[in-house]
Amino acid sequence: MSTVTHRTQVAIIGAGPSGLLLGQLLARSGIDNVVLEQRSPDYVLGRIRAGVLEQTAVDLLAEAGVSRRMHAEGLPHDGVVLCFDGQLHRIDLHALTGKRVMVYGQTEVTRDLMDARGASGQTTVYEAADVAIHDWSLDGAPRVTWTAGGQSHELHADFIAGCDGFHGVCRASVPQDAITLNEKVYPFGWLGLLSDTPPVHEELIYVHHERGFALCSQRSRTRSRYYVQCSLQDKVEDWSDEAFWAELKRRLPASVAADLVTGPSLEKSIAPLRSFVAEPLRFGRLFLAGDAGHIVPPTGAKGLNLAASDVGYLWQGLVEHYRGASMAGLDAYSQRALARIWKAERFSWWMTSLMHRFPETGVTGPFGERMQQAELAYLFESKAAQTVLAENYVGLPM
Repeated sequence: MSTVTHRTQVAIIGAGPSGLLLGQLLARSGIDNVVLEQRSPDYVLGRIRAGVLEQTAVDLLAEAGVSRRMHAEGLPHDGVVLCFDGQLHRIDLHALTGKRVMVYGQTEVTRDLMDARGASGQTTVYEAADVAIHDWSLDGAPRVTWTAGGQSHELHADFIAGCDGFHGVCRASVPQDAITLNEKVYPFGWLGLLSDTPPVHEELIYVHHERGFALCSQRSRTRSRYYVQCSLQDKVEDWSDEAFWAELKRRLPASVAADLVTGPSLEKSIAPLRSFVAEPLRFGRLFLAGDAGHIVPPTGAKGLNLAASDVGYLWQGLVEHYRGASMAGLDAYSQRALARIWKAERFSWWMTSLMHRFPETGVTGPFGERMQQAELAYLFESKAAQTVLAENYVGLPM
């Protein structure tokens, strides 16, 4: 079988939001790029993920020229609500920091980026099989190979951006002795349900309850996303919609539960929780971004936002290289990105440890539960503590 040869400046592996955002930013900066994705467009759009955007992510989407629908349909939020001991406590994000967050689903972000990508004329290859990366050392000549439609392909590039997620080929291709993997796996998961029902509250509600954590989130004024903490042994098929709604109501204050509008699920899934960071994020001419380099538990709403800031740093470095023939930005990429990643990891770990019920053999037990209670009581009494939470929730500066 003959091989079709291609050439570009930046090869981007993965057509999730991080890969598509990087591709769009590069295209608008006059830098040619090709995006490769092993799945179909429908599969990519079918993944249900985050829905809270920091100002940094909002600004990068605007820079990429894909913010019109977000500003028209997204929901700016000035606060967030924590529920403890049956009482609602609002953290006024805007009053404490001067910033707010935007509620706009990751699926919609991806759709906007896909549409922009299609209009840009840049190449995107979906359903690319057997993707492999080669020769990405600093003095090498990077190549990506794949097959599609029974044809072999080889792409020559100056750089490779690994935006292909936790299970992708890019990080897996790095020699084990060249990378350090830091990981914490939590002893529970989140059972999530998406429904075309109005949100129970105008802002997100994070619930600390003796039966386990719950989250009332949203995607729009008519679509809601709810979660309950569950066992890792649970299976989705064991949870009927009726069982989910009943359990959620048990964990909500009576006044909130009374306002909950239930309905059939559009999607229901169980997600395990982990904290994960790979170090470094740069290997010669290969750069990892987004879930390829780090995972956060969703409690702090940082996953998509960290991916966006990675992309921002990498885009800036690539522009500096192509416009000024300097490698300084690319040389600093890993250190700059990891400094922000570890701060977000700390916040997500803290929120997860604070709001969830751990097994008796885990982090808490009776003493740990009292520590959670003391921490929450202090948080609601201290403006300084609330400011720390707010600063991290709206996003630390890049």
